[in-house]
Amino acid sequence: MPRVLLILALVATAFWVFTIVDCAVQPPTRHRGVRKSAWILIVVFLPVVGGLLWLTIGRTRAASMAARRAPDDDPEFLGTIGSIADQDERIRRLEEELAQLDAEDDDPRWNLTHADDAASDAAAAADPAPSDPPARGAERGDGDDDGREQRGAVS
Repeated sequence: MPRVLLILALVATAFWVFTIVDCAVQPPTRHRGVRKSAWILIVVFLPVVGGLLWLTIGRTRAASMAARRAPDDDPEFLGTIGSIADQDERIRRLEEELAQLDAEDDDPRWNLTHADDAASDAAAAADPAPSDPPARGAERGDGDDDGREQRGAVS
């Protein structure tokens, strides 16, 4: 009989320690009923009963917590983006702006006519395009130098 009581006392102590630790490490959003500190006091001062109350009443399961939703599934977010008419108006304005940008002739290189093509081809053949600027240190003939008499990458 004393062995059974000793085993029961060890199990009760292990259960008590487990419920104290479990209650302490859970985020406050998973505590139901009263505050986290009150649950810890309940579990500490009512060892087995407090632990049973914590596991049955006070602790919410992760699956029962509200799952995060994508923005298009969240009614609060959908209420903030405006009506369909507002979206249609915004799309119409954006399309007008894109049409204006397409109509602008800022860069004549992109709007050559066929007559200009022959003239530009002849000019390109007579005057080659300027080459890229020389690399740093290339004028001295030491291509690895970065201009500060140091070799390697420039920091």
